Amino acid sequence: MTFDKKALLLGTLISVGAATTATAGPTINGAGATFPTPIYQRWFAELSRAGGARVNYQSVGSGAGIRQFVAGTVDFGASDEPIKPSEAAKVKRGVVQFPAVGGTIAIAYNKPGCDLKLTQAQAAAIFLGKITDWSALKCGKGKITVVHRSDGSGTTYAFTNSLAAFSPQWKAKVGSGKSVQWPVGVGGKGNEGVSAVLSSTPGSLGYVNQSFVTGALRAAALQNKAGNFVKPGFRSGSAALNRITLDNNLAGEDFNPAGAESYPITTLTWVLAYRNSNGAKASELREVFNYMLSNKAQGLADNLGYVPLRGDILKMAKAAVVNVNR
Repeated sequence: MTFDKKALLLGTLISVGAATTATAGPTINGAGATFPTPIYQRWFAELSRAGGARVNYQSVGSGAGIRQFVAGTVDFGASDEPIKPSEAAKVKRGVVQFPAVGGTIAIAYNKPGCDLKLTQAQAAAIFLGKITDWSALKCGKGKITVVHRSDGSGTTYAFTNSLAAFSPQWKAKVGSGKSVQWPVGVGGKGNEGVSAVLSSTPGSLGYVNQSFVTGALRAAALQNKAGNFVKPGFRSGSAALNRITLDNNLAGEDFNPAGAESYPITTLTWVLAYRNSNGAKASELREVFNYMLSNKAQGLADNLGYVPLRGDILKMAKAAVVNVNR
């Protein structure tokens, strides 16, 4: 992986392209989801090196990103959950929402020698605190330390919605959302924080974007709706994304997709832009967004642990960018 974990852990502000010449255009400021941070960092660095727009992206979580977008303190927001109509109604400049890339949410674990396979019922039971020892999963003995997000998170939104689809008990007891009352576990801020806790805690298990499964961490094979055990990745994520249909606001989700090869916790991540009153930054914003959706940028997704957009989803996203006006 190419991103600097230490920088991400010590500070969430990612400033890309600061060394470009004084003749460069205005800096674009964005904030939101941690889920796409590694690929956003790579994209924005590539764009800057090619002489394009400069982007500062603050990896603060989907909840904070939407709040900053609604407040108008950024040039664009980013979220792993589509913006709610009630939130969009507060944005007088109008909202242009489009998916930027796809990704899988891995159930990551730090248990050397364990090749973990989880049924959907087991996955829910772990986060409900019903399964507490690795022996119940045929992975030796020892307490399972569950790790979850401590901040408002679109990753949590997608993950808890999938658990609700897997387990009626989870749906009734905990439910779903960017923040929930976790029955068990310790928290970490951002995908970076959860990954750090997992990496430093043998016997731990939690959920992160696939791109954060590095070092001592491994991703569990998770049973899908068809009954097959699949690991997160390009092929299984693509199979799942093909099941998603976008609505008029380019929102769309399937928290337990059908298909023999589909990975069951696969999601899109969205960019939130202003429709109007972007002023002199309008052309730079369109440049950034068009680059993110280009074949070159999407072609980097697989190697960075993401799922590239294809077909109708990509066409609809590209069409939305033209609505970002001056």
